Amino acid sequence: MTAVTITVDSADAFRQRVTEAFAGRRQAPRISFESLDTLWKVLAPHRMALVQTLAGAGPISLREAARRVGRDVRAVHSDVHMLLQAGVLRKDDAGRIEFPYAAVHVDFVLKAAA
Repeated sequence: MTAVTITVDSADAFRQRVTEAFAGRRQAPRISFESLDTLWKVLAPHRMALVQTLAGAGPISLREAARRVGRDVRAVHSDVHMLLQAGVLRKDDAGRIEFPYAAVHVDFVLKAAA
């Protein structure tokens, strides 16, 4: 398993990476968000704790994920749904959830407000 970089990228930077990938240039695993606000919304602390728990664990059931983070299955279901929609988690053919990376590197720059 590898590490994934989570970034905040412009549409132009995203298009550039897609163009390079289609040209055959290998890309490092990356999950990009359009804004810092979106990143914070999707990767709120309780969701990031879930991602950390799932890192390197392989596919597991929703119930097992809830047990591992010590939270109610219904609350974890909502978080899993958000993370699936954002492309952070994935489901296998058996319906188990997975974060297919062993580590996360978060990379963004905060600039002074204009």
